[in-house]
Amino acid sequence: MSIKLIAIDIDGTLLTSNHQLTEEVKATLKKAEEKGVKIVLCTGRPLTGVQDLIAELDLYSENDYVITYNGALIQKTKSQEIISQVGLTHDDYIAIDGLARKLNVHFHTETEKFMYTSNRDISRYTVLESHLVDMPLKFRTPEEITPDLNIMKMMMVDDPEILDAAITKIPQEFYNKYTIVKSTPYFLEFLNKKVDKGAAVKQLAEQLGLEAREVMALGDNENDLPMIEYAGLGIAMGNATENIKNAASFITASNDAHGVAVAIEKFVLN
Repeated sequence: MSIKLIAIDIDGTLLTSNHQLTEEVKATLKKAEEKGVKIVLCTGRPLTGVQDLIAELDLYSENDYVITYNGALIQKTKSQEIISQVGLTHDDYIAIDGLARKLNVHFHTETEKFMYTSNRDISRYTVLESHLVDMPLKFRTPEEITPDLNIMKMMMVDDPEILDAAITKIPQEFYNKYTIVKSTPYFLEFLNKKVDKGAAVKQLAEQLGLEAREVMALGDNENDLPMIEYAGLGIAMGNATENIKNAASFITASNDAHGVAVAIEKFVLN
């Protein structure tokens, strides 16, 4: 099997638990690039939350790509030319914000430039997300969220036990209409039904003339499942959820033990 594209999740996969990129992983990715393998970061984060990593990994050539918002946006890293963008509507906002209020969980909305919350008692997880992805946070009432906003995704955020209890009460009609995926124990993400990481990696691979068997995907959480299932070689991190491990072709070391480097050394560089 000759791997020509490696799609890598960021949090819990590429980065350690302390959100660091190890020298071991960085060096291995460089070797894979030098071998002609395309490295594509594939994350739930917005572009603002990956630019430092793109720079550190030197993924700024004319033909480098990044997948953000769990697949809602595919673009070139250097020119930021958009390859694909699939967001949500103002009507979607009204419906999902209303559901969050009914379930009594915190909630925020992300566009390409800003995060918006209508919670006066702003969740610490919203603040965490804003800091992690370097995106300014604004308070707006639901009435102030206007139809002109280009919404990429929405998130219910709360303590895991509160969020898990709320998830059991989400009506099936929402699952029918949206892609709903847990990206961490305290984040539940709502996306356009056409959007997931697997669909985005597939679209990019096909645009580049590649088949699934030429793609490796590495991930740790539920939002990574579609790309793990799509890729010819799906790799679960040692710290991955059981669903990811069960779907994967191989389980590598954890993110704190350079698991990305271990997998690439084994399947790409040997």
